[in-house]
Amino acid sequence: MTNISQLESCEWQVGGMDCAACAGKVRTAVERLPGVEAVEIALMSERLRARLTPGATSPAELERTVTRLGYTITRIGAAPPVPVLRRPESGHDHGHGHDHDHGGAPECGCGGCGCGAASPAPEAAPEATPEATGAQPVPPAALWMRGPKAARLFWSAGGLAFAWGVALALPALAAPAFALACLGALFPVARQALALARTGQPFTIEMLMTVAAIGALMIGAAAEAAMVVVLFALGELLESIAAARARDGLRALARQMPETALLELDGQLQEVAAAALLPGQILRLRPGDRAPVDAEIVEGVSGLDESAVTGESVPVTRGPGERVLAGSINTEALLRLRVTRAAEDSTLARIARMVAEAEAAKAPVERFIDRFSRWYMPLIVGLAALVAVLPPLLTGADWGVWIYRALALLLIGCPCALVISVPAAMAAALSTGARRGLLVKGGAVIEALARLRVVALDKTGTLTPGRPLVTDLLPAAGVPVADLLAHAAAVEAGSSHPLARAILARAAAEGVTAPAASAARVIPGVGAEARIAGALWRIAAPAAGNPQAAALQAEAKTVVELCRDGVPQGLIALRDEPRPEAGAALAALRGLGLESVMLTGDAEAPARALAAPFGLAVKAGLLPEDKCAEVTRLSGQGGVLMLGDGINDAPALRAADVGVAIGAGTDVAIETADAVLMRNDLTDLPALIRLSRQTLRNIRQNVAIALGLKAVFLVTSVFGITGLWIAVLADTGATVLVTANALRLLRYDPRRAA
Repeated sequence: MTNISQLESCEWQVGGMDCAACAGKVRTAVERLPGVEAVEIALMSERLRARLTPGATSPAELERTVTRLGYTITRIGAAPPVPVLRRPESGHDHGHGHDHDHGGAPECGCGGCGCGAASPAPEAAPEATPEATGAQPVPPAALWMRGPKAARLFWSAGGLAFAWGVALALPALAAPAFALACLGALFPVARQALALARTGQPFTIEMLMTVAAIGALMIGAAAEAAMVVVLFALGELLESIAAARARDGLRALARQMPETALLELDGQLQEVAAAALLPGQILRLRPGDRAPVDAEIVEGVSGLDESAVTGESVPVTRGPGERVLAGSINTEALLRLRVTRAAEDSTLARIARMVAEAEAAKAPVERFIDRFSRWYMPLIVGLAALVAVLPPLLTGADWGVWIYRALALLLIGCPCALVISVPAAMAAALSTGARRGLLVKGGAVIEALARLRVVALDKTGTLTPGRPLVTDLLPAAGVPVADLLAHAAAVEAGSSHPLARAILARAAAEGVTAPAASAARVIPGVGAEARIAGALWRIAAPAAGNPQAAALQAEAKTVVELCRDGVPQGLIALRDEPRPEAGAALAALRGLGLESVMLTGDAEAPARALAAPFGLAVKAGLLPEDKCAEVTRLSGQGGVLMLGDGINDAPALRAADVGVAIGAGTDVAIETADAVLMRNDLTDLPALIRLSRQTLRNIRQNVAIALGLKAVFLVTSVFGITGLWIAVLADTGATVLVTANALRLLRYDPRRAA
């Protein structure tokens, strides 16, 4: 067995894959090559990834295999960026000069549109640009007219028109003219069919089309055979256009990233490639410019439109020390920024990468359709053979009639519409969610979201914004208030917990200086402790039965107790108000038929006081492992979703059927959760569930369209009601209908849905 470390990981753009059947053909052909492992294909982003064993199959050999199948392929490699492009002639504000998001920018170079070039990647990584992949800028409206599929349709239709002209002028030559037109148009299809057969794929639409057209010629239906091939070419082009439209939502993420930035270098401004930026460098962001990387504000205050990341179009005001996410548009004043992440690691780049990679995480329904399609095609071929042979043998019926009907059955039996019904809808849903700040890691998560029964919510940082304030300081007898606050701040100095931040903020506001502490540590789910002047100081929940603590907790306040070597020094009460949108979000979840429960490490009294106005069930006093156990228990009763801040709730998020993190772009949230609500808004949770349910409804509609049309025309073909050209038109029509139905999800707004 080959050591994984010895394998060469490679990635390509593959142009011309317009449906899941196309992706399956490429995958099967590549997997059969020696030394090729871990093949992954993302249909909508047109990506092929594989690991190659050195000395077995080279990248060039793999590319030749894919090219022989009729697809274009371009290897994605890291092109060395040019650090400095040019120095601006002046400091004049060029408006959107750095955005490159206008009509003159290349929208795609997609083989899926039939242009024959590799499309740019949906993420903003430098190697995915048209320049890196070799794609040529082509106006989007002209893509379908300039591609090989359009050329094939043009020559096929031209040959058919010529044959009709010959038939009208010289009827005796009609049959040869139609036969010539058919064979000329069929040649590239037959060549692709043979290439696929050599890779172990004899049951393909190309092979069925070749057999059907040649069979029609043999029984004297030359005119109809030529018409069938032309309709097939038309269908291929329509599928290509529909697939390109489906990919537009994914490409929109790439177009959010500017290619250049204004860098302060040696006291002067220089325009540099965004891909060359390094953490620590200082940028200028002018009004109207889009941030090329994640950064923090060094100087200036301005409004930022963060809709590219969060889906929220209302600008937010940011000032010094606050972060700026890549893709945000500066709406008001000049800002100086310090780069915090390279372009390929920016929040927007990671979002785009996550959306693109999510295609590999197939939903169970998608895996079922894949398995079904593997035996469906051979079954249709066998059925067609029986239709061609049995009636003439058993009843003496005319061979020509039944062979013709069998050929029609072959064409209508193509499963293209069925196999694209799920991935097209899933890709549209992922794109729609990403545009609105609802990030989902694959179709499996979408399906799980649509089948939930219970929603479990964390309290601090989730149901509340996680910004509590100290409301009461109650020192023990003989302990000054300032000492209580100072020692509490010293213990909490190393913690990032919201309660710790609130205590530190109160100490800073009152000018209290914390004493030196050592051996400080956070005790997850309990509190924190540190050594101060040789004594062990600890902050934790107060002991049960403390009347002062109980009275404060009854007011929905969280209470902690500071102890010195186990001796209480006083109580600190804090309160974190619910998010303003919490009531609407919980009401929406109830409207969706979901039960909700709050899981918190807080004490019972404050937790119930906070939850009571919302009619929310509560499980309080839970350690992280207790939350995990409770989520596991709930999961046994049906699908459960855990909503947390992505940091303290990681075990529970992993234990849930779906773990959702609320938080605008936190590293932990994006990397660990199944889904992320980028807007930090609770009402996005019911929106996410609506999107998932709408997606499953769309998939059911697609499957019904695909199978329904197949069933109708299978029957009409067998009984001779419909012929070859209707069979091809029905197959193409089903694929286009399914794709168009899936595209409706791109316009669906789950936040406005009832």
